[in-house]
Amino acid sequence: MLLICKQMKRLLRKLLVIVVLFVPLFTNTDCKKQKKCGCGKDILFELKRPSYVFFNDENLIITMQTIDDFYSYYTFCNSSEIMPDLKNFKSGDELMVSGNVYWDCNYVMQASSGSYQAYSYRSYVIHVTDIYMDMYGKDETDETLNKAQ
Repeated sequence: MLLICKQMKRLLRKLLVIVVLFVPLFTNTDCKKQKKCGCGKDILFELKRPSYVFFNDENLIITMQTIDDFYSYYTFCNSSEIMPDLKNFKSGDELMVSGNVYWDCNYVMQASSGSYQAYSYRSYVIHVTDIYMDMYGKDETDETLNKAQ
């Protein structure tokens, strides 16, 4: 009887070693693809939010922060295309911005030592498809926009 008990213990140990060694091989075999950075690569999400838009006329760099998330910073991909639409506005105005959002490559490089989500702020680039003054449900004709200015 004692001999059978020892053989069972050995068999259980061997089984336990096999389970410990081989179970991790079969679990979590899928590999998530990391989103690529830069304009036109992998879209993270679509954005349509009121935002504070900042720009200057000299170097055509346009940035923004959404009103509801001050920890996210967006740089426009298509600044030269959008700049004519901004001629009636001042830097820092609250505008409705919509477009496709991508990771900013500089942010990805700086965050490469850890997870992107570990940082309290996030930096994105956005390809803007539409930008206008949010009239809070009112008609958005040129006449109304001129009155608001």
